[in-house]
Amino acid sequence: MNDAPQPIRVLVCDDQALVRTGYVTIFSAQPDMEVVGEAENGHEAIQATRRLRPDVVVMDIRMPLLDGIQATRQLVGPGTEGTPKVLVVTTFNVDAHVYDALRAGASGFLLKDAHPAELVNGIRTVARGEALLAPAVTRHLIGHFARHLRPADTSRPAGQNVVRALTPRELEVLQLIAEGLSNAEIAAAMFITPETVKTYVSRILAKLALRDRVQAVVLAYRVGLAPGTP
Repeated sequence: MNDAPQPIRVLVCDDQALVRTGYVTIFSAQPDMEVVGEAENGHEAIQATRRLRPDVVVMDIRMPLLDGIQATRQLVGPGTEGTPKVLVVTTFNVDAHVYDALRAGASGFLLKDAHPAELVNGIRTVARGEALLAPAVTRHLIGHFARHLRPADTSRPAGQNVVRALTPRELEVLQLIAEGLSNAEIAAAMFITPETVKTYVSRILAKLALRDRVQAVVLAYRVGLAPGTP
């Protein structure tokens, strides 16, 4: 009997053939990954996902016919089963809609100039059901677009409910998550253990009905809790 774990099934979606070839080469070389297909636009990504059932879709944003945001929304957005995980790989200072991609249901993002090891680990991370928010990238990228966001009016009931659902300590953790801090960094900042941070994060996600840390960051910016939010 073969008890070896099944490889992570990966679908690569990018409109540049050279980029797709690079990804396929990197991912196929991993013993725990299998590239099951390629797509050069959002329409092909949706069709290939439904046909091939990948575990992770590596998704570009800027593509013809149907961009990565719309494709992500159709694959894992509200009302979908959300079977695959979507890892957005984007070009910084070009893709002004990364925030929208995260809201659409992406499990995380990396930059196209990331080291191959980061891409590989990113796939493994989202395949485990965890959100991928590289701290430095989160601070830089989401902070860069924060001025374009329109926070919810916290004077209205919905905004008040979001804030009041959390204890002061949980609110502090949420704010640090939005700054892009890792659990270890949050633990150091709050003088608590990483295990305690994990407990706080789990409570925050449960109370606010959020899927992962990505959604927590998005919500923090939407309700004006994050630094730099207008």
